[in-house]
Amino acid sequence: MMLIPHPARLARRAGSFAPAGVRPGPGTDGPARLLAAYAGLPLVHSGPAVRLAVAPGFGPEEYTLDVTAGSALLTASTEAGLLAGVQTVRQLLPRLPCLTIRDVPRLPWRGVLLDVARHFMPPEFLREFVDLLALHKYNVLHLHLTDDQGWRIEIDGWPRLTEIGAWRAESMVGPAGSGVFDGVPHGGFYTQRELRDLVAFAAGRGVRVVPEIDLPGHVRAALAAYPELGNRPETPLPVWTEWGISPDILGVHDGAFAFCRDVLTQVADVFPAPHLHIGGDECPTTQWETSPGARQQAARLGVRPAELHPWFLGRLHDVVADLGRQAVCWDETGHAAGRLPAGLVVTAWRDAAHGALAVARGHQVVMAPHTATYFDYPQSEDPGEPPRGPVTTLEDVYRFDPLAGGLPVADGAGPGVLGTQAQLWTEHAPTPDHVRHLAFPRLCALAERAWSPPGRDYADFHQRLAAHLDRLRALGALPKERVRFAGAVPVPGKTVP
Repeated sequence: MMLIPHPARLARRAGSFAPAGVRPGPGTDGPARLLAAYAGLPLVHSGPAVRLAVAPGFGPEEYTLDVTAGSALLTASTEAGLLAGVQTVRQLLPRLPCLTIRDVPRLPWRGVLLDVARHFMPPEFLREFVDLLALHKYNVLHLHLTDDQGWRIEIDGWPRLTEIGAWRAESMVGPAGSGVFDGVPHGGFYTQRELRDLVAFAAGRGVRVVPEIDLPGHVRAALAAYPELGNRPETPLPVWTEWGISPDILGVHDGAFAFCRDVLTQVADVFPAPHLHIGGDECPTTQWETSPGARQQAARLGVRPAELHPWFLGRLHDVVADLGRQAVCWDETGHAAGRLPAGLVVTAWRDAAHGALAVARGHQVVMAPHTATYFDYPQSEDPGEPPRGPVTTLEDVYRFDPLAGGLPVADGAGPGVLGTQAQLWTEHAPTPDHVRHLAFPRLCALAERAWSPPGRDYADFHQRLAAHLDRLRALGALPKERVRFAGAVPVPGKTVP
């Protein structure tokens, strides 16, 4: 079977079935309509059809698919289970082989980060991308909405965030520190209505959208709009045009926290997902060390100014908890002073060992080590690949195990691995075609590591991938022409995280 990700259990039989329609059972209307749209088939009440049914006894995303020469039956206990099964049927169309599948995911969080801050991506591409995530049984789109180089979400009462913060004069070409710029203005933002529409579109495919508002660093675009939120209110700042890490961070005064509370409240209202990402990474604390207000706050707390970082994240964690959500932040183990509140979910990006350490400290963890999951890294040594990071091949991704070393899957609120996710940072990906090139086929490999039981070999995956790539080509998921990345020449001394 040329399915990706491979089902947990599959038994093939002789024969096949060509459905003439989709037959919804009680409580299956949404998944049935979606399958009918994918298949180009009518909804019917009789005849040779794919039937959908709800039955007790299945896990949250578990389903069975039973295909005989005369019928097909998709059964689950939840809409999420039915939607997972719909994507399996979608891959088998138009003629379904006779088989029995019982399928259940290995990990509950199967995500992809898309950075729309470095380069704005049009809403229609976001919908297309969500549908491709659903095809591969990903269930989280982590939308990186704000950074030094752009603020991409409309916030009521803070109009300059999008009037000023969403637009930059030009963009750096090549890796951070290249000193080369393109001279081309860039920008864009999403209205809250557009984002609500995206959330609804994604929910109909079993994907939840987890927003990220990066705080208290990576905020140069916000400070360009409202310099009083920072540590040098008298200094006007343009939206950053460089890559790398800006030294400009939020202040620790009441005005900065009021801003954070207002923004996060509105974001939670737009995005109903149970998790909300607050960033927390790469926050240089030099400005706190020289700011009288920050030094006074640190003295009141009995900490060094650098240790205001976990304190700040703890305050944000409380704000998010008051909104009925769980806060997620990037893991900066060993790169930032102090410890995070245990209730924070951490995205372990520096290496897998940091993820294991976070589990030991009581956190739930999304495993995202950059060497296996940063898909803005080059896929090969070919000229024209992105000018960033080590080569991360398809096989590297497939051999990554989010539970390596016997790590437990997070159960309920207890510590453990929630799942894994790919990162598509877009410093070097200005267009949807650049994103498509970076995403595929590596997203196919990570999808299987996140969903399928371990133990399948790379050769088996690679054989199934050939037919799957034809499927992706037919869906328009792959670039139609060769994509090249500007500045794909290494700069001496460039650093990797």
